[in-house]
Amino acid sequence: MSSSHSYFCPCPRGLEIALAEELNEIALLDKTLKVHTQVPGGVHCSGTLQDAYRINLHSRIASRVLMRMAHASYATENDIYDLTLAQAWEDWFEVDHTIRIDVTAIKSPLRSLEFTTLKIKDAICDRFRDIYNRRPSVDTKMPDMRIVGFLDARTFTLYLDTSGEALFKRGWRMETGDAPLRENLAAGLLRTSGWKPGMTLFDPMCGSGTILAEAAQMLAGIPPGLHRDFAFEKFAGFSKDEWAAIKASVKPNPLPTEPTIFGSDISGDMVSMTRNNLNKAGIRFEVPLKQIEAQEVKAPSETPGILLTNPPYGERIGVRGDSTVEADDMAKEFFSAFGTTLKQRFAGWKVFLFTADLGLPKLLRLKEARKTPFFNGALECRLFRFDMVAGFNRREQAIPKTEPKQ
Repeated sequence: MSSSHSYFCPCPRGLEIALAEELNEIALLDKTLKVHTQVPGGVHCSGTLQDAYRINLHSRIASRVLMRMAHASYATENDIYDLTLAQAWEDWFEVDHTIRIDVTAIKSPLRSLEFTTLKIKDAICDRFRDIYNRRPSVDTKMPDMRIVGFLDARTFTLYLDTSGEALFKRGWRMETGDAPLRENLAAGLLRTSGWKPGMTLFDPMCGSGTILAEAAQMLAGIPPGLHRDFAFEKFAGFSKDEWAAIKASVKPNPLPTEPTIFGSDISGDMVSMTRNNLNKAGIRFEVPLKQIEAQEVKAPSETPGILLTNPPYGERIGVRGDSTVEADDMAKEFFSAFGTTLKQRFAGWKVFLFTADLGLPKLLRLKEARKTPFFNGALECRLFRFDMVAGFNRREQAIPKTEPKQ
């Protein structure tokens, strides 16, 4: 096995720049990881097998770390079968390990991805059967090994997944609200907002606390992969000692003495869920949480900071609303009141709202300073930035134009 491997780290669309930045920071831990091109949906890099361990441990933004096994041009499914059959899978995992195959394609001329997936599975099973007279079984739910095929119009790339379960599954999340924000997306939004540990952060609609937990782990210096298992631990030739050494080299940060991370939510259940999730994420310092409606909040600190939140849609706005009011009217009322609160109480703050509702600035009656497109799964969203200028109110506009200026 060569000492250097090519890797592809997929991520939520819109977070490629943030992921490349993060990978460059991880590369500073040793000098073997090289970060290459960004493509829509991920970043290519290369390095040793230990670099894959490190990315899995430290990356908050990648969805997985895929190791490239082969790359070639193809014309038919048979070319894909032949290339897959030629790989030394037995050097990486055993016949008793269960497998799962996933294929994605962009502009591929092949008619059926299901058929292509089947061809890859057959080739791997045939390879093992030729050597051991036995074949690995497929397990789509909890496989030991995931093999990923990627097709474009002319070339086929075959990857072995070093991560196992997707990396956004940090191992701490026990309970979630409805449609929670994925952990790696929350981490990407934090990075995009410019928040850094030590700066004030406030999430006034914290839900199950994903943004707060990611930020708190960053502040504590707890890597996201510290409390979970990875597929590479089942690789042939996996070195327990090397992995233990990589984990042991993690130096936690000193605990903060003053709170800088704050959260609140309209729902008491959500607040206690956030508290539990912070606890499971290993957070051993105070993150003040309040049960309060977002339109009633005040700035939690003297120093302006970053307000970052993923406002709820429809249902949760109405948790304590009036059931006789239409959901749309309730949302209008709510966002209008929240916009006023931001203007009156958050002077000097940078406010970031992550939403699929592209008309949100209008509801808030605010003009965004920037909007960045992101995808939450297949859902197109925006991260809106509003700069709350000191002394920002609308009195000038209320003066009728006909009056002479005093």
